[in-house]
Amino acid sequence: MNVPGFLAAAGVECSKLVAQLKVRIMFVACLAGPIAFAVAMRVQSSVPSDTLFGRSVTESGFAVPLVVLGFAALWAFPVLASVVGGDLFSAEDRYGTWKTVLTRSRSRADIFAGKVLAALLFSLLSVVTVAVSSVAAGVLVVGPQPLIDLSGTLVSPAQALIRVALAWLSVLPPAFGFTALAVALSVGTRSSAAGIGLPVVAGLLMQLCAFVDGPEVVHRMLITSAFVAWHGLFVESPYYGPLVYGTTVSGVYFVVCLVVAYRMLRRRDIGG
Repeated sequence: MNVPGFLAAAGVECSKLVAQLKVRIMFVACLAGPIAFAVAMRVQSSVPSDTLFGRSVTESGFAVPLVVLGFAALWAFPVLASVVGGDLFSAEDRYGTWKTVLTRSRSRADIFAGKVLAALLFSLLSVVTVAVSSVAAGVLVVGPQPLIDLSGTLVSPAQALIRVALAWLSVLPPAFGFTALAVALSVGTRSSAAGIGLPVVAGLLMQLCAFVDGPEVVHRMLITSAFVAWHGLFVESPYYGPLVYGTTVSGVYFVVCLVVAYRMLRRRDIGG
């Protein structure tokens, strides 16, 4: 792989993504979803009291991004991480364009790295968009009041904003892990439906496994456990063990999935 070729491939893939309607719709949803949630919480009397910080969404604007984060970790992040990564490679099979792509003086390594970077950038921008939108919606609609953490301690607005930012930052590694899983399935199955759908199903199964009693080591091996590791940031004496462990597990998923995906693509007989 050479850097100019890799960057050229990444640029082409990003241009193709920007032109896709589904990508634009996803970003609109990422931007509008948290705003709609904050407005709904503001105008109605009931609150999602069965979720962390759900009782505080009408008392502190910094509770809004945390409630959104809790929901997104369960349902949205696997979808956002897979919608592009699960389609980038299989789309070439669907349209029969592999021979054309690989005859433009770009190696398989260049194409692979460029597509992976485009998928990761989409996942990154999606998470950042939801995070910024939810923080802005909370502060503007509810207000920048102090936040009561899980220990019952009142946290100043400045400190609450820092913790919220760290919480959202902590979900990037597992989101990238799901992106890598989607890439591997896209390459292996050559199907966009499988590349997008199977990581989502895997995420749901992992969530179900987390609720079932079993060995703690098995629960920690689930990449979805990293999505809730931010809870340790919102106690009187923050603890970071789950964050470190979840990031490590996500990194293992990320590396293994990409290595497997690249080897499958490298050994594929495409011809031309």
